[in-house]
Amino acid sequence: MNAMKKASLLLFLLIIIIVSACSFGGSSKETIRVSEVTRSIFYAPLYVAISEGFFEEEGINLELTTTWGGDNTMTSLLSGGADVALVGAETSIYVYAQQAIDPAINFAQLTQTDGTFLVSREKLDSFEWDDLKGQTFLGQRKGGMPQMVGEHVLRQNGIDPHRDLNLIQNIDFGNVPSAFASGTGDFVQLFEPQATMFENEGIGHIIASFGTESGTVPYTVFMAKQSYLQEEEEKLVAFTRAITKAQQWVDEQPSDVIAEAIVDYFEDTDLELIEQVVDRYKSQGSYATSPLLQPDAWDNLQLIMDQAGELPQRVEYDQLVNTSIAEKVLK
Repeated sequence: MNAMKKASLLLFLLIIIIVSACSFGGSSKETIRVSEVTRSIFYAPLYVAISEGFFEEEGINLELTTTWGGDNTMTSLLSGGADVALVGAETSIYVYAQQAIDPAINFAQLTQTDGTFLVSREKLDSFEWDDLKGQTFLGQRKGGMPQMVGEHVLRQNGIDPHRDLNLIQNIDFGNVPSAFASGTGDFVQLFEPQATMFENEGIGHIIASFGTESGTVPYTVFMAKQSYLQEEEEKLVAFTRAITKAQQWVDEQPSDVIAEAIVDYFEDTDLELIEQVVDRYKSQGSYATSPLLQPDAWDNLQLIMDQAGELPQRVEYDQLVNTSIAEKVLK
């Protein structure tokens, strides 16, 4: 009887050990803290990865925080307040130029074009870029990626933004839409959903896309400190696999289905407006369909920064872009 009790006890302990091992190995979740630079329909694949359970499938518990601004986002990442930052790739160049001991490395792209649009106050039957000459143009904050892309596109179309326009750049990013709505400027460079909202309300009219005009650029990427990449590579492979699933899902699904999937992240925005914005971004290829950041896009980014006088130094692609994680996922 004692022998039977001992055997039963051993069997019970063995079952406990097996169950514990399974829970730690298979079903336990790895937490990844992500700081996003803003909350935007432009980042739809990220929210899809959450709402459709792609992170959960990869065993990831995602903690998402909106840090409102590139400086805040990078501070959060570099100080250890976040594991991953979703922000413009140009910020990694700024950090690198400051000779950071533990630089921020780009490992997956989310959007591959600029996300702003040219909006006119008056409805134009036809539009030529020369129509901007001599007009008051309400641009984005100097030194920011929207402003750099905006000036790049203007130059491409034969316009010197500082000589041919009455250029206003001293209004805070968040106040640009309200400034235009209250009567400032003949033309304005706007993100969504303000551009589509203004068109729906008759406040302005979308006449061109800076994203289409400027070409492929790593506009918004996921980055992590070099040390985190080295220590947690497999965790980031799982993270990137979830993002890739979402990118493919967004590429395949109609805009109304995508809007339904992300509507909970935009409580103050109508579902119909979200669908319009998603459709506009999808139609111009803003959502990356692969996490792999390409060398030509990296070169285009530095060209745009250089033309704007904001490139502190040229940085080689392989210095600040990690391709091994995306390549593992794509295999």
